[in-house]
Amino acid sequence: MKIAVLAGDGIGPEVTREAVGVIERLAIPGLEMTDALVGGVAYKATGHPLPPETLEIARASDGILFGAVGDPDCDSLERHLRPEQAILGLRKALTLFANLRPAKVFAGLEGHSALRPEVAGAIDLVIVRELNGDVYFGEKGFRTAANGDREGYDVMSYSDSEVRRIAHVAFRTAMGRARRLCSVDKANVLETSQLWRDVVIEVAQEYPEVALEHMYVDNAAMQLVRAPGKFDVVLTGNLFGDILSDQASMCVGSIGLLASASLGERETAHGTFGLYEPIHGSAPDIAGKGLANPMATILSAAMLLRHSLGLAAEADRIEAAVAKTLADGILGGDLGGSAGTTEIGDAVLARL
Repeated sequence: MKIAVLAGDGIGPEVTREAVGVIERLAIPGLEMTDALVGGVAYKATGHPLPPETLEIARASDGILFGAVGDPDCDSLERHLRPEQAILGLRKALTLFANLRPAKVFAGLEGHSALRPEVAGAIDLVIVRELNGDVYFGEKGFRTAANGDREGYDVMSYSDSEVRRIAHVAFRTAMGRARRLCSVDKANVLETSQLWRDVVIEVAQEYPEVALEHMYVDNAAMQLVRAPGKFDVVLTGNLFGDILSDQASMCVGSIGLLASASLGERETAHGTFGLYEPIHGSAPDIAGKGLANPMATILSAAMLLRHSLGLAAEADRIEAAVAKTLADGILGGDLGGSAGTTEIGDAVLARL
């Protein structure tokens, strides 16, 4: 079993180090971890945010543990050389089309949400976001209108097969949970969303046990703060999923607690190949200060063990250790506590 460790920029190396330490403590027989450069640090070393050697290491792995990318020093670069292009490049090259983002309030942390504790305490959902389509990968550019005005454009599009593929992932996810699926779109305005809705309805015929609901994205954003407990599995496109998953993180209480998995079509010997990362960014303002909360990365490592390596029991142990650490009041600055990166990692190890 092989894990590619791409720590990246900013706080990425700090939080990834703690997650790697947790994996190492499990002493899994036959497991190898290989480091590789990605993002701004890769550009500075090789001239590209996703060097060929990094992509090769990623392809040869069973799963990727990813930290974060983003470096203010690279903000003036051409877009295709910026650190953020590394994650888009990995998704495209490795056909990582399905992003799973669980959001659940840990016991005792209800008061840290921006929502009322009784509302926040009901949150237990998974957002299934499509990753390879939408405006992120559509035709884009600048042009000049007939009146001389400059225009920027980004084309939103989805094909039947792209929607069908991600819909199956969402329905299978729902089958393993409460069998409730909410598909989020904007079909009252967008033709892309109308196709999305039509295809989801077709796929639903193969999953009669799952209750399907459709919701416009503006209403979904409202319901996430009004009654988030009504959601179980949320299926949506790339743009809407990007926004709603970050909103869900703040409903939970901190972006530093949420893990994610980006899964592809390739099956490993033990599961499904995927890339696993915290949903927070590189946070350059606190990089190197030992202040970052590594919980989301540690939980991402648990998802990697479960989905790509077939090690569900080990994943359960990690998640239980994280929950116990939080219940014991060991909290980072993002949750109003004073524990630093290493202290939190050590606390998880002790409870593991």
